[in-house]
Amino acid sequence: MRDKISRMPALPPLNALRMFLAAARHLSFTRAALELNVTHGAVSRQVRQLEQWLGVALFERQVRQIILTAEGQQLFADAAPAMDQLGQAARSAMARTPGRAVRINVRPSFTVRWLIPRLPDFVAQHPGIEPELVTSTLPPARSREAFDIAIRRGVDGWPPTLKVRPFLEDELLVVGAPSLLRRRPIRGPKSLSGHVLLVCKTRRQDWDEWKKHVGMPRLRPARRLQFDHLHIVLQAAVDGLGFALTPRSLMGTDLARRRLASPLPKLCMPLESIYYGMVPDAGREARLFADWLTSRSAHDRADRRSA
Repeated sequence: MRDKISRMPALPPLNALRMFLAAARHLSFTRAALELNVTHGAVSRQVRQLEQWLGVALFERQVRQIILTAEGQQLFADAAPAMDQLGQAARSAMARTPGRAVRINVRPSFTVRWLIPRLPDFVAQHPGIEPELVTSTLPPARSREAFDIAIRRGVDGWPPTLKVRPFLEDELLVVGAPSLLRRRPIRGPKSLSGHVLLVCKTRRQDWDEWKKHVGMPRLRPARRLQFDHLHIVLQAAVDGLGFALTPRSLMGTDLARRRLASPLPKLCMPLESIYYGMVPDAGREARLFADWLTSRSAHDRADRRSA
Protein backbone atom coordinates (compact mmCIF):
# COMPACT_ATOMS: atom_id res chain seq x y z
CA MET A 1 0.00 0.00 0.00
CA ARG A 2 2.81 2.38 0.90
CA ASP A 3 4.52 1.75 -2.47
CA LYS A 4 1.27 2.44 -4.30
CA ILE A 5 0.88 5.78 -2.49
CA SER A 6 4.46 6.79 -3.24
CA ARG A 7 3.87 6.17 -6.96
CA MET A 8 0.78 8.42 -7.12
CA PRO A 9 1.52 11.48 -9.28
CA ALA A 10 1.91 14.75 -7.41
CA LEU A 11 -0.67 17.45 -8.12
CA PRO A 12 0.41 20.93 -9.25
CA PRO A 13 -0.57 23.90 -7.05
CA LEU A 14 -4.26 24.23 -7.90
CA ASN A 15 -4.51 27.99 -7.30
CA ALA A 16 -1.61 28.54 -9.70
CA LEU A 17 -3.26 26.20 -12.21
CA ARG A 18 -6.53 28.13 -11.93
CA MET A 19 -4.72 31.41 -12.68
CA PHE A 20 -2.84 29.84 -15.59
CA LEU A 21 -6.12 28.63 -17.13
CA ALA A 22 -7.63 32.12 -16.87
CA ALA A 23 -4.52 33.72 -18.40
CA ALA A 24 -4.44 31.13 -21.18
CA ARG A 25 -8.11 31.63 -21.95
CA HIS A 26 -7.73 35.42 -22.24
CA LEU A 27 -4.07 35.47 -23.38
CA SER A 28 -3.71 38.31 -20.89
CA PHE A 29 -2.58 38.46 -17.28
CA THR A 30 -4.55 41.70 -16.84
CA ARG A 31 -7.88 40.26 -18.02
CA ALA A 32 -7.26 37.10 -15.99
CA ALA A 33 -6.70 39.27 -12.91
CA LEU A 34 -10.00 41.07 -13.50
CA GLU A 35 -11.85 37.76 -13.89
CA LEU A 36 -10.37 36.35 -10.68
CA ASN A 37 -10.54 39.65 -8.74
CA VAL A 38 -6.81 39.67 -7.97
CA THR A 39 -3.93 41.85 -9.14
CA HIS A 40 -1.90 41.46 -12.30
CA GLY A 41 1.12 40.72 -10.09
CA ALA A 42 -0.68 37.89 -8.32
CA VAL A 43 -1.48 36.16 -11.63
CA SER A 44 2.06 36.61 -12.94
CA ARG A 45 3.56 35.31 -9.70
CA GLN A 46 1.32 32.23 -9.60
CA VAL A 47 2.02 31.37 -13.25
CA ARG A 48 5.76 31.63 -12.57
CA GLN A 49 5.31 29.29 -9.61
CA LEU A 50 3.51 26.78 -11.84
CA GLU A 51 6.24 27.02 -14.50
CA GLN A 52 8.89 26.37 -11.86
CA TRP A 53 6.91 23.40 -10.52
CA LEU A 54 6.55 21.92 -14.02
CA GLY A 55 10.02 22.86 -15.18
CA VAL A 56 8.75 24.32 -18.48
CA ALA A 57 7.77 27.74 -19.82
CA LEU A 58 4.04 28.06 -20.42
CA PHE A 59 4.01 31.52 -22.02
CA GLU A 60 6.23 33.58 -24.26
CA ARG A 61 6.16 37.03 -22.64
CA GLN A 62 6.33 39.79 -25.21
CA VAL A 63 6.09 43.56 -24.79
CA ARG A 64 2.30 43.91 -25.03
CA GLN A 65 1.06 40.33 -25.12
CA ILE A 66 1.63 36.79 -23.95
CA ILE A 67 1.59 33.73 -26.22
CA LEU A 68 1.18 30.11 -25.14
CA THR A 69 4.16 27.88 -25.74
CA ALA A 70 3.62 24.38 -27.12
CA GLU A 71 3.77 23.06 -23.54
CA GLY A 72 1.29 25.75 -22.44
CA GLN A 73 -1.13 24.82 -25.22
CA GLN A 74 -0.98 21.16 -24.24
CA LEU A 75 -1.48 21.90 -20.54
CA PHE A 76 -4.46 24.15 -21.31
CA ALA A 77 -6.04 21.48 -23.54
CA ASP A 78 -5.60 18.81 -20.87
CA ALA A 79 -6.24 20.79 -17.68
CA ALA A 80 -9.23 22.98 -18.63
CA PRO A 81 -11.67 20.03 -19.00
CA ALA A 82 -10.26 18.43 -15.84
CA MET A 83 -10.82 21.65 -13.85
CA ASP A 84 -14.38 21.90 -15.19
CA GLN A 85 -14.99 18.30 -14.15
CA LEU A 86 -13.61 19.01 -10.67
CA GLY A 87 -15.97 21.97 -10.33
CA GLN A 88 -18.91 19.85 -11.41
CA ALA A 89 -17.98 17.17 -8.88
CA ALA A 90 -17.93 19.79 -6.12
CA ARG A 91 -21.33 21.14 -7.18
CA SER A 92 -22.77 17.63 -7.22
CA ALA A 93 -21.43 16.95 -3.73
CA MET A 94 -22.97 20.21 -2.48
CA ALA A 95 -26.34 19.28 -3.93
CA ARG A 96 -26.36 16.05 -1.87
CA THR A 97 -25.51 17.70 1.46
CA PRO A 98 -27.52 20.12 3.62
CA GLY A 99 -26.48 23.74 3.35
CA ARG A 100 -24.25 25.27 6.01
CA ALA A 101 -24.09 28.96 6.81
CA VAL A 102 -21.91 31.46 8.65
CA ARG A 103 -23.54 34.73 9.79
CA ILE A 104 -21.17 37.71 9.57
CA ASN A 105 -21.95 41.01 11.32
CA VAL A 106 -20.13 43.81 9.49
CA ARG A 107 -20.46 47.53 8.75
CA PRO A 108 -22.04 48.47 5.40
CA SER A 109 -19.01 50.30 3.95
CA PHE A 110 -16.62 47.46 4.80
CA THR A 111 -19.12 45.02 3.30
CA VAL A 112 -19.33 46.91 -0.01
CA ARG A 113 -15.70 47.97 -0.32
CA TRP A 114 -13.64 45.08 1.16
CA LEU A 115 -15.67 41.97 1.83
CA ILE A 116 -17.93 41.55 -1.21
CA PRO A 117 -15.14 41.99 -3.81
CA ARG A 118 -13.18 39.20 -2.08
CA LEU A 119 -16.06 36.95 -1.05
CA PRO A 120 -16.04 34.89 -4.30
CA ASP A 121 -12.64 33.59 -3.21
CA PHE A 122 -14.10 32.23 0.05
CA VAL A 123 -17.06 30.68 -1.78
CA ALA A 124 -14.70 29.05 -4.30
CA GLN A 125 -12.60 27.57 -1.48
CA HIS A 126 -15.59 26.49 0.62
CA PRO A 127 -18.49 25.86 -1.79
CA GLY A 128 -20.57 24.13 0.88
CA ILE A 129 -20.68 27.18 3.19
CA GLU A 130 -23.13 30.02 2.61
CA PRO A 131 -22.03 33.42 3.97
CA GLU A 132 -24.94 35.42 5.42
CA LEU A 133 -24.08 39.10 5.79
CA VAL A 134 -25.73 41.10 8.60
CA THR A 135 -24.83 44.76 7.98
CA SER A 136 -25.01 47.09 10.97
CA THR A 137 -23.39 50.29 12.24
CA LEU A 138 -23.98 49.28 15.87
CA PRO A 139 -21.08 47.90 17.94
CA PRO A 140 -21.16 44.09 18.19
CA ALA A 141 -22.06 44.36 21.89
CA ARG A 142 -25.33 46.10 20.90
CA SER A 143 -26.22 43.92 17.95
CA ARG A 144 -29.94 43.17 17.61
CA GLU A 145 -29.34 40.06 15.49
CA ALA A 146 -27.47 36.85 16.20
CA PHE A 147 -24.16 36.28 14.42
CA ASP A 148 -21.27 33.83 14.36
CA ILE A 149 -18.49 36.29 13.62
CA ALA A 150 -18.27 40.10 13.64
CA ILE A 151 -15.83 42.50 11.98
CA ARG A 152 -15.06 45.99 13.34
CA ARG A 153 -12.23 48.50 13.63
CA GLY A 154 -10.47 48.67 16.99
CA VAL A 155 -11.12 47.01 20.34
CA ASP A 156 -14.04 49.10 21.63
CA GLY A 157 -17.66 47.97 21.61
CA TRP A 158 -17.06 44.20 21.77
CA PRO A 159 -18.95 41.94 24.20
CA PRO A 160 -16.57 40.38 26.74
CA THR A 161 -17.57 36.86 25.68
CA LEU A 162 -16.08 37.23 22.18
CA LYS A 163 -12.54 36.22 21.36
CA VAL A 164 -11.24 39.20 19.35
CA ARG A 165 -8.22 39.13 17.04
CA PRO A 166 -6.71 41.68 14.60
CA PHE A 167 -6.47 40.56 11.00
CA LEU A 168 -6.11 43.67 8.86
CA GLU A 169 -3.75 46.62 9.30
CA ASP A 170 -5.00 49.90 7.88
CA GLU A 171 -4.05 53.47 7.00
CA LEU A 172 -5.58 56.62 5.52
CA LEU A 173 -4.50 57.76 2.06
CA VAL A 174 -5.51 60.51 -0.35
CA VAL A 175 -7.16 59.37 -3.59
CA GLY A 176 -8.66 61.02 -6.65
CA ALA A 177 -9.67 60.29 -10.21
CA PRO A 178 -6.73 59.95 -12.66
CA SER A 179 -8.46 62.43 -15.00
CA LEU A 180 -8.54 65.04 -12.22
CA LEU A 181 -4.86 64.45 -11.48
CA ARG A 182 -3.96 64.89 -15.14
CA ARG A 183 -5.77 68.23 -15.30
CA ARG A 184 -4.43 69.54 -11.99
CA PRO A 185 -1.51 67.47 -10.69
CA ILE A 186 -0.82 67.16 -6.96
CA ARG A 187 2.84 67.96 -6.23
CA GLY A 188 2.49 67.90 -2.45
CA PRO A 189 -0.02 68.52 0.35
CA LYS A 190 -0.16 72.26 -0.46
CA SER A 191 -1.62 71.46 -3.87
CA LEU A 192 -4.80 70.26 -2.16
CA SER A 193 -5.63 73.85 -1.20
CA GLY A 194 -6.87 74.45 -4.74
CA HIS A 195 -9.15 71.40 -4.78
CA VAL A 196 -12.47 70.20 -3.40
CA LEU A 197 -12.09 67.78 -0.49
CA LEU A 198 -14.73 65.07 -0.13
CA VAL A 199 -15.82 64.34 3.44
CA CYS A 200 -17.69 61.42 4.99
CA LYS A 201 -20.21 62.41 7.67
CA THR A 202 -19.21 59.52 9.94
CA ARG A 203 -15.48 60.25 9.49
CA ARG A 204 -15.58 64.06 9.32
CA GLN A 205 -12.41 64.48 11.47
CA ASP A 206 -10.21 62.43 9.13
CA TRP A 207 -8.99 65.37 7.04
CA ASP A 208 -8.09 67.49 10.09
CA GLU A 209 -6.22 64.59 11.70
CA TRP A 210 -4.41 63.80 8.44
CA LYS A 211 -3.36 67.46 7.99
CA LYS A 212 -1.87 67.45 11.50
CA HIS A 213 -0.14 64.15 10.74
CA VAL A 214 1.59 65.59 7.64
CA GLY A 215 2.45 68.87 9.41
CA MET A 216 -0.04 71.15 7.62
CA PRO A 217 -2.88 71.72 10.10
CA ARG A 218 -3.87 75.10 8.55
CA LEU A 219 -4.27 73.88 4.98
CA ARG A 220 -7.54 75.21 3.56
CA PRO A 221 -9.28 73.56 0.60
CA ALA A 222 -11.19 75.43 -2.09
CA ARG A 223 -14.34 73.71 -0.86
CA ARG A 224 -15.67 70.70 1.05
CA LEU A 225 -18.45 68.34 -0.02
CA GLN A 226 -19.96 66.06 2.60
CA PHE A 227 -21.72 62.70 2.04
CA ASP A 228 -23.41 60.27 4.43
CA HIS A 229 -21.39 57.13 3.65
CA LEU A 230 -17.82 56.46 2.65
CA HIS A 231 -18.71 54.33 -0.35
CA ILE A 232 -20.63 57.35 -1.70
CA VAL A 233 -17.59 59.55 -1.05
CA LEU A 234 -15.44 57.15 -3.05
CA GLN A 235 -17.91 57.09 -5.92
CA ALA A 236 -17.80 60.90 -5.95
CA ALA A 237 -13.99 60.68 -6.13
CA VAL A 238 -14.21 58.21 -9.04
CA ASP A 239 -16.48 60.69 -10.81
CA GLY A 240 -13.89 63.46 -10.39
CA LEU A 241 -15.74 65.67 -7.88
CA GLY A 242 -12.68 66.05 -5.67
CA PHE A 243 -10.15 64.25 -3.50
CA ALA A 244 -11.12 61.77 -0.78
CA LEU A 245 -9.27 60.56 2.28
CA THR A 246 -10.03 56.89 2.74
CA PRO A 247 -8.87 53.88 4.72
CA ARG A 248 -6.89 51.60 2.43
CA SER A 249 -9.11 48.71 3.54
CA LEU A 250 -12.08 50.40 1.84
CA MET A 251 -10.42 51.02 -1.51
CA GLY A 252 -11.94 47.89 -3.04
CA THR A 253 -10.42 47.36 -6.50
CA ASP A 254 -10.40 51.04 -7.48
CA LEU A 255 -6.61 51.41 -7.30
CA ALA A 256 -5.88 48.13 -9.07
CA ARG A 257 -8.34 48.95 -11.86
CA ARG A 258 -7.12 52.58 -12.04
CA ARG A 259 -10.47 54.14 -11.31
CA LEU A 260 -8.65 56.02 -8.55
CA ALA A 261 -5.02 56.96 -7.95
CA SER A 262 -3.11 58.01 -4.84
CA PRO A 263 -1.11 61.20 -5.53
CA LEU A 264 0.63 61.20 -2.11
CA PRO A 265 1.36 57.51 -1.46
CA LYS A 266 4.05 58.20 1.16
CA LEU A 267 1.84 60.51 3.23
CA CYS A 268 -0.38 57.86 4.79
CA MET A 269 -1.69 58.02 8.36
CA PRO A 270 -1.87 54.77 10.37
CA LEU A 271 -5.28 53.69 11.64
CA GLU A 272 -6.45 51.19 14.22
CA SER A 273 -6.39 47.64 12.91
CA ILE A 274 -9.56 45.82 11.93
CA TYR A 275 -10.56 42.90 14.17
CA TYR A 276 -12.82 39.91 13.97
CA GLY A 277 -14.55 38.27 16.92
CA MET A 278 -16.21 34.84 17.11
CA VAL A 279 -18.94 33.78 19.48
CA PRO A 280 -17.82 31.17 22.06
CA ASP A 281 -19.79 28.34 20.47
CA ALA A 282 -18.76 29.16 16.90
CA GLY A 283 -18.95 26.21 14.55
CA ARG A 284 -16.49 24.96 11.98
CA GLU A 285 -17.93 27.32 9.34
CA ALA A 286 -17.07 30.41 11.40
CA ARG A 287 -13.57 29.11 12.13
CA LEU A 288 -12.98 28.51 8.43
CA PHE A 289 -14.20 32.01 7.65
CA ALA A 290 -11.88 33.48 10.31
CA ASP A 291 -8.93 31.56 8.84
CA TRP A 292 -9.87 32.87 5.41
CA LEU A 293 -9.94 36.47 6.69
CA THR A 294 -6.39 36.09 8.01
CA SER A 295 -5.05 34.42 4.86
CA ARG A 296 -6.83 36.91 2.57
CA SER A 297 -5.30 39.82 4.47
CA ALA A 298 -1.83 38.29 4.08
CA HIS A 299 -2.51 37.73 0.37
CA ASP A 300 -3.47 41.41 -0.06
CA ARG A 301 -0.28 42.56 1.71
CA ALA A 302 1.82 40.38 -0.60
CA ASP A 303 0.05 41.82 -3.64
CA ARG A 304 0.77 45.40 -2.50
CA ARG A 305 4.45 44.60 -2.00
CA SER A 306 4.75 43.07 -5.47
CA ALA A 307 2.75 45.80 -7.26
